[in-house]
Amino acid sequence: MRRLFSSFARGWPGLGLLLMRVVTGSLLIEQAVIKLRAAHPLNAALLPLLVLGGAILLLAGLWTPVACGVVFLVELWSIFSQPGDSRTYILLATLAAALALLGPGAWSVDARLFGWKRIDIRDEKS
Repeated sequence: MRRLFSSFARGWPGLGLLLMRVVTGSLLIEQAVIKLRAAHPLNAALLPLLVLGGAILLLAGLWTPVACGVVFLVELWSIFSQPGDSRTYILLATLAAALALLGPGAWSVDARLFGWKRIDIRDEKS
């Protein structure tokens, strides 16, 4: 993860990324639950389950580029395969792509696991 992001944004930018993750993840969970309730065969439930898994990872900020990549691909597929209004799919695909490119921010599991660590080296002269 450290290779993907040079730093995990702190302060106001980090708060903005947290807000984007929470809003996107919440909308994705709502969308996946609605589709899972309507899906009867197992193959119809596969895409909503992928979105649900990606949304949970997105909320935690864990494996953010992978989770956002999966969500982006599923939402892009939904734009062209689902009948009706596709504005929600376009919005969620755009948010997922932006989060995949920007990173999860400082308030995420990724930042705790893969962020830069500070190591203090003490001088032992006593």
